Amino acid sequence: MTQVDRLEEWLAQEREVVARIERGPGCGVAKPEQVAGRSGLDVLQAMLRGELPYPPIARTLSFQLLEVDAGRAVFQGAPGPDHLNPMGGVHGGWYATLLDSALGCSVHTMMPPGRGYTTAELGVNLVKAIGPKVQRVRAEGKVVHCGRQLATAEARLVGPDGTLYAHATTTCLVFELR
Repeated sequence: MTQVDRLEEWLAQEREVVARIERGPGCGVAKPEQVAGRSGLDVLQAMLRGELPYPPIARTLSFQLLEVDAGRAVFQGAPGPDHLNPMGGVHGGWYATLLDSALGCSVHTMMPPGRGYTTAELGVNLVKAIGPKVQRVRAEGKVVHCGRQLATAEARLVGPDGTLYAHATTTCLVFELR
């Protein structure tokens, strides 16, 4: 598959997901009663079906959750002028937030009802600048380990041509929800 074909595939998937979630409650935060008794995977799948609101950070930073499976989450982002640092490059915080979202949501997919998590450590390695011709990048997070108290995950941020722009790891604290 060529880079152009992959980008077209990515854009088509993004349009489909965005149309579905915008038909639902839109941007916001789910109420506790909407997520009570649901697993993390079920909550994220409900967001993708447009049954629950999607988080405001996605709109703010121009990225979107596209896929979730047990132990895996894929986000796609559109780096743009709003994400530039003073030197004109895409800010490292944008890379980090996209990767952190993929990492955290991959862990979220492993949470049974009544369990939650929070990021305790995030390590990000930026390996290549995202240039102005890059229209989309994808962050795929995968759980490495998920236990009763700790979870770890890793993620990669790539372009449609397979270029690696950054990679990251996380350690999350896992706990009972109140």
